[in-house]
Amino acid sequence: MSDMNAILSPGVLVRHPDKRDWGVGQVQSQVDGKITVNFREQGKVVIDGNQVKLILVQMP
Repeated sequence: MSDMNAILSPGVLVRHPDKRDWGVGQVQSQVDGKITVNFREQGKVVIDGNQVKLILVQMP
C-alpha cells in the first residue's frame, strides 16, 4: 500500500486517479489495504490500496 493510502482515515476526502468522473469520495474505512470510499457520482466502492494510489482532496 502506498504511504498516502496508509494515512487515509474515515472522513477524509479523496479522488480516484483514473476515474475523475466519480467525483470526490469520502473514505468510510480501511482494513488490510482495502479502502472503502463513497463517491458522489459512483457510490460505495472498495479499492485495493496496493493497486491504486488515491488523491487527497484539499478543501478550502
